[in-house]
Amino acid sequence: MAARWEARADLIVVGTGVAGLTAALRARELGLRVLVVTKAAGDDGNTRWAQGGVAVVMEDQHDPGDSVAKHIGDTLTAGAGLCDDAAVAAIITDGPAAVARLRERGAVFDAKPDGLLERTREGGHSAFRVVHAGGDATGAEVERALLKATVDGRVPLLENHIAVDAVKTPLGAVAGLLVLDGNGVPGVLTAPAVLLATGGLGQMYQATSNPSVATGDGLALALRAGALAADVEFIQFHPTVLYTGRGARGRCPLVTEAVRGEGAVLIDATGARVMKGVHPLEDLAPRDVVAAAITRHMATGPGGVDDHVFLDATALHDMATRFPTVFSACNSVGIDPAVDPIPVAPAAHFACGGVVSTVDGRTGVTGLYAVGEVARTGLHGANRLASNSLLEGLVCGTRAAETVAADLAIGLIAPARTAEVSLPTAPVADRDLLQRVMSRYAAIGRDAEGLAVVGSVLDVSTVDKQLESRELVEDAALTMAARALIAAAQQRTESRGCHVRTDFTERSESWQRSQLVRLTPTGQPVLADPVLAEGVA
Repeated sequence: MAARWEARADLIVVGTGVAGLTAALRARELGLRVLVVTKAAGDDGNTRWAQGGVAVVMEDQHDPGDSVAKHIGDTLTAGAGLCDDAAVAAIITDGPAAVARLRERGAVFDAKPDGLLERTREGGHSAFRVVHAGGDATGAEVERALLKATVDGRVPLLENHIAVDAVKTPLGAVAGLLVLDGNGVPGVLTAPAVLLATGGLGQMYQATSNPSVATGDGLALALRAGALAADVEFIQFHPTVLYTGRGARGRCPLVTEAVRGEGAVLIDATGARVMKGVHPLEDLAPRDVVAAAITRHMATGPGGVDDHVFLDATALHDMATRFPTVFSACNSVGIDPAVDPIPVAPAAHFACGGVVSTVDGRTGVTGLYAVGEVARTGLHGANRLASNSLLEGLVCGTRAAETVAADLAIGLIAPARTAEVSLPTAPVADRDLLQRVMSRYAAIGRDAEGLAVVGSVLDVSTVDKQLESRELVEDAALTMAARALIAAAQQRTESRGCHVRTDFTERSESWQRSQLVRLTPTGQPVLADPVLAEGVA
């Protein structure tokens, strides 16, 4: 089916989370004609669900014992040897200015009576440096402020339009997007620059903290356009997602790490501490450590409970005001956190890898840029440090917009003619089956046999289909993301960060490198030639 309508801009931003809207606003300030596209409503992305806050060390706000250098150090430690040092330093150093710009755009953070911002501490952090809004509703406040600024700044927003494929020139540069509108009618958005800010892929698993839109669309689109991906085997499972019953599916309420930062502890059904003796930071260890410890603990079934543990926050006397989102979610399932320990279990939360890009958003494909969770800048390595994601979106969104403006000014990218485009076909697996096998064999604790099972199941259940609906675009993206993850996870014969192999339980120094993924001409994700990985952390 050929495209039936067209629109033009200097920059097309795909996604309305923190990274995408920050980029769109900055690009508009720089005089670019910007068009923002999202497949659902403007506020339906992952940003509004972020609870903890923004990790940032601000000169006039921070603990005198804290520093940017310490924040960098904590990030590198959490990343388990796979962070890009230069990217970490650049993003964290730019953090204070990025938060200041966000506040200028109307975001209101929680403050103390003296006017200084309140700060909390989360797992892996050596200091109280996480600023927050609405107690535990930071993402909602960030999203509110950015969407309002977008409306006030007259940045056009196309809702209910899903990006299907990149439109390319004969020389291979990206020059726009093929999209489907809300009625499934294909159209072309023409622009010399396309910025992917499409978020993650939590819907690859049965239970996740992510909303239904997190289906890996941007990763799949970028791979089809010729970009490389890296670190896709590292999927962070948040240790404390509210347990709502055996077999829970879809988005499950998050219990922010800041609850543990302010004194709550993990216990099992017998009342024993889960993290005691596991790590020097105990309940405030990095997320990969805590999630893996909980998973191991559940396997022993203490007290007859083998599918969740408990977060004891009964000593926190201000739960209802400090953590209103968590308090409300608990109440909705009959839990009073002031009296009852909160049942929790790990669930898919964040993709640490993604489209290989610089901190300025550039990918290896001319005209294609990526920021936020869909991108792999090298900030997160093998495991993201808590509350570094909103920070990354703010910093890299701004930098990407400035980079696009500069690339346009020097003629590195320019409007170009493209051939007529039509809807592509792609391998599509049954989503329910994919989620079940990924949750069973490719979540926390993987081995060669289980990963091979996933590959076999995908082989027999995948059918080539034309991507003529949002559901098919999403299912094709999940299929591609799952195959990419399996390829990388099978090859990485060690345990590191979020990648836990039960048949290779130790970290290997020979694996202190990232793996790159590319598409074959037939559309299959495979590991790229190791030579291409030179220079990638």
